[in-house]
Amino acid sequence: MKNPKVSIIVLNWNGCDDTIECLESLKKITYPNHEVIVVDNASSGDDVKILRESYGGYIQLIVNDQNYGYPEGNNIGMRSALANGADYVLLLNNDTVVDPQFVTELIKVAETDQSIGILGSKLYHYYYPKVIQSAGGRIIWWLGLIRDYGIDEHDVGQHDKVSERDYVWGTSFLIKRSVLDTISFMNTYFYFGIEEYDYCTRAKRAGYKIVYVPGSKVWHKFGASRAKLSQFPETQRAIKKSGGARKYKYYYHLFRTYCPPVLFILPLAMNITMIGPFIVLIWRRDWKTMRIEAKKKALALFSLARKPHSPH
Repeated sequence: MKNPKVSIIVLNWNGCDDTIECLESLKKITYPNHEVIVVDNASSGDDVKILRESYGGYIQLIVNDQNYGYPEGNNIGMRSALANGADYVLLLNNDTVVDPQFVTELIKVAETDQSIGILGSKLYHYYYPKVIQSAGGRIIWWLGLIRDYGIDEHDVGQHDKVSERDYVWGTSFLIKRSVLDTISFMNTYFYFGIEEYDYCTRAKRAGYKIVYVPGSKVWHKFGASRAKLSQFPETQRAIKKSGGARKYKYYYHLFRTYCPPVLFILPLAMNITMIGPFIVLIWRRDWKTMRIEAKKKALALFSLARKPHSPH
């Protein structure tokens, strides 16, 4: 297949300015056989009106009647993409700007091997465009270790090799149609966070490869949706209820699903307490990183301890 059809799905929730910047960058991509589906997750302002008036001829706009969260919002877009005959679906965060070749580079690698199921771009920080945000990551289940490659590193070519990973970020996430036919859509339990760990693990256990593609470049603002949550307390409460403190409910579900019964408690505890990552850092004699990680964990636990209780 020379140019398989790619449906690019952009999920919008009260982020019209970011979505417009993303769409403007998408209009410059070189890949010929693509469509753009924007799914509005029940924005409260004029996002739908603005997007329809400005991009009605360029996008397919789906307007949800409520905020279904990240996985189901994208699932709705993917169902439409499959109905439109997509060979691939590409989930793209709305707070991104893309390189014109980013789809071409992903497809070029995807078409080399039928067993490749999911591919991810090299992600950069939007405000620090030469600093890597993620080059995919690895999961060591028995240690409770989930870690990104290249995080916050200045890009000097150290992550320029196409490589298999345990996961790639959902920020720019190309899924082959056969994966959807085999393992279906994203798990809606993960309303807002770590859904890519779950989906990539399901795909790997179904026999597919997860591949990081450095030639596909995307700049990500990171946290744009989270920054708006204080303006929407109902959504904020729904997210906290779904994931629990620091998403520990999500991690509990993740480790319970993919680790042996009962024994999953050990890697989960190691993930939460950072013991697993510290073991790796000690083995590597990486004392600097260990001090930084210990400080982060201490601050996180301190903030939880100081969190005021809700009045009864």
